[in-house]
Amino acid sequence: MNKCFMIFLLLLSLHCLGSATPLDQDLRLSSLFCDHMVLQQGMPVPVWGEASPMEKVTVTFAGQQKSTTTDQNGKWELSLDPLKASKVGREMKINGQTELTISDVVVGEVWICSGQSNMQFGVAQVPEVRGLVPFARDIRSFEVKRTVALEEQEEVSGQWQSTHPKSAVAFSFAYFLNDIGDVPVGIIHASWGSSSIEAWMPRAMTKELPHFKTIMEEFDADSVRKAEIQDILNGPDGWTGQEDVFLRRQPNILYNGMMHPLIPFACRGLVWYQGERNTRYMAGMPEVDADTWFHRVAGIKEYGGILKQWVTEYRKEWKKEDMHFMVVMLPGFGKGTEGVVDPENPSEPSWAWMRESQMESLDLPGISVINTIDLGELENIHPTDKLPIGQRGALLAANLTLGMDIMAAGPVMKEVEVRQGQLIVNFDNAKGLKTINGGAPSGFWITDETGLWEYATSRIEGESVVLSSPKIKQPKYVRYAFAGKPKVNLVNANELPAYPFRTDTWEK
Repeated sequence: MNKCFMIFLLLLSLHCLGSATPLDQDLRLSSLFCDHMVLQQGMPVPVWGEASPMEKVTVTFAGQQKSTTTDQNGKWELSLDPLKASKVGREMKINGQTELTISDVVVGEVWICSGQSNMQFGVAQVPEVRGLVPFARDIRSFEVKRTVALEEQEEVSGQWQSTHPKSAVAFSFAYFLNDIGDVPVGIIHASWGSSSIEAWMPRAMTKELPHFKTIMEEFDADSVRKAEIQDILNGPDGWTGQEDVFLRRQPNILYNGMMHPLIPFACRGLVWYQGERNTRYMAGMPEVDADTWFHRVAGIKEYGGILKQWVTEYRKEWKKEDMHFMVVMLPGFGKGTEGVVDPENPSEPSWAWMRESQMESLDLPGISVINTIDLGELENIHPTDKLPIGQRGALLAANLTLGMDIMAAGPVMKEVEVRQGQLIVNFDNAKGLKTINGGAPSGFWITDETGLWEYATSRIEGESVVLSSPKIKQPKYVRYAFAGKPKVNLVNANELPAYPFRTDTWEK
C-alpha cells in the first residue's frame, strides 16, 4: 500500500477518535429552558443548545416550527418569531436525532432582577410582601445559584418554578406587574449581598473603563487570590461566611458565573438594586477613612458614568439596544463611614451623592429610576419597606415597556425661576401636586453665591413650589432631598414622591 495513503488513513482514524465525543453528543438545551418557563412576549425568542455536529435541530412551539443545523462543535441557536402573551401552559418540542419536550411553557413579561443585599432581601423578612403570596398568580421564577467563575460560563445552575421569587423586591415587582398588565411574569433572580458593580462587569469593559482595567490587571497578577477562589469552588457547597464574603467581593467573577450564562435569553429588561457597596468602596481605590471625604464623594460621582457604560455593554452582549434597565434609587439612610450624619444637613457626604450618580443613567434611552427617597431607615442599611419599590417599578414597567397610559413616576424638576427674592421650582409629572400630610413641602434648601445653605420656607402653587428664606435675599440655587435620610412629603396625584435634585454644581 502506498506509504502516503497509509499515513492519511492513520491521521483520519486519529481525527475520528479525537472527535468521537461531539459526534455522539446528545441533543440538549441550555439549562434556562425547562418545564414551567416563561418566554418573553413581543420580540424574537432565541433558543439554543448542543447536539452532534451538523445535526438538524427543529423547535416547535405555539404554531411555529423553526430549524437550524449545528456547527462543527455541535452548537446550535435559532429564534422563534415574536409571541403573543399566553397564560395557558403549552409544550415546546425540540427534535434532532432524538426528541425533547418542555412542558407548561407560558408567554408574558420576563425580567432579570439583580444587585446586592437589598435585592437579595427575602420575601419571608417582609410581612407586607409575604402577605401577598397567597394571592399571587401567573408568576414564575428562576433562582440563579450564587456562584463565581474565573472564566465566562455557558450554563447556569437553577430551574424554572411555578412560584414567586425569593427576593421581596422581585416578588412585589412581579406581583404588581402581573396585576396591572394582566400577563404572566417570569423573574430570573441573580443577586448577591455586598457585591460591587465591578463584580457584575464582563472583562470586555476593561477596554472602556481604565479603573476596571487596573482592577483586572491586579486580579490577574494575584495568583494567590485566584488559587483561593479555585480551592473554594473545588470544595464542598455551603461556603462559610468568610468564604462567601470573599467570593462576592471579587471583580468580574459573579458576572462570569451568574450573568453571562443568561445571555441571550429573551427578556424585557433588568431591575438593578445596587450601589450600597460602591458608596463605601470604589473599586480601584483603597478603602478610605473619615478624613478623605472629598475622595470618597469623587469616587461615588464616578459611579454614574460606570453605570451607563455597564448598561451599554449589557445591551451589546444581549444584542438588544432597547433592553430596558430599571435602577432602584438608594433609599434613605443616614449612617455612613463617618458615623451618623445629620439627616437635614445637605452638605454632609451621604447617599445623596450616590442617588445623583444613579440618576445620571437617565441620560441613556430606555432607563428608568425607581424613586425611593421617602423610604428607608436612618440606621438600617437593609430597610423592610420593599413593597413600594416593587409597586413603583411595576408602574414604570407598565408605562414604559407595555405602553399603558398611567402616571408612573413622581414629580421631576423641570426648571427653576428666580423671581423677586424667591425661587420657583416647576415640575413635570406634577398633576395634583400636594403633600402627603397636608403641610408645607419639606426638604428644600436654598443658597446664594456664598454656598451657605438655609432651610427654605415653601408653598405649592399649581404644579410648582415657591421657595424663600429671610436669610437669603437673592437665592440662586436649590437642593431638594439632598441628604442621607431627608424628610420629604411632596407627591403628585398618584402619591408618587418627587425626585431629589440640586441645581448647583459644587462638590461640597
